[in-house]
Amino acid sequence: MNDDLNLYSGEERPWGFFINLYENEKFKVKKILIKPGEELSLQLHHHRDEHWICVSGEGVITLGDKELVLKRDEHVFIPKETKHRAKNSKGDPFIFIEVQVGDYFGEDDIVRFEDKYGRIK
Repeated sequence: MNDDLNLYSGEERPWGFFINLYENEKFKVKKILIKPGEELSLQLHHHRDEHWICVSGEGVITLGDKELVLKRDEHVFIPKETKHRAKNSKGDPFIFIEVQVGDYFGEDDIVRFEDKYGRIK
């Protein structure tokens, strides 16, 4: 288990891990690490927008029907109801800070369309 997970609440996933850094009724902040060669599911959220700020590494971001590369010190905005995914095709971990803004932040507000780990319900 990653030592950072002991400092805050977090969860390991097949693609890496996330750590919950802060949450109140208006926003939630997470640190997300995607291991080399791994990816998040193609997904959307009904109740929140997300802001992703890359702090280390590099990721390929699917945002709607576009793909873009997100590098350190770059940011992407993901409006609710927009399909999105992050992939790490490089050799180093891809780490970003995710700020969720909305009215509900539960993990059950994830609608998955594609998932290489078999998590589509």
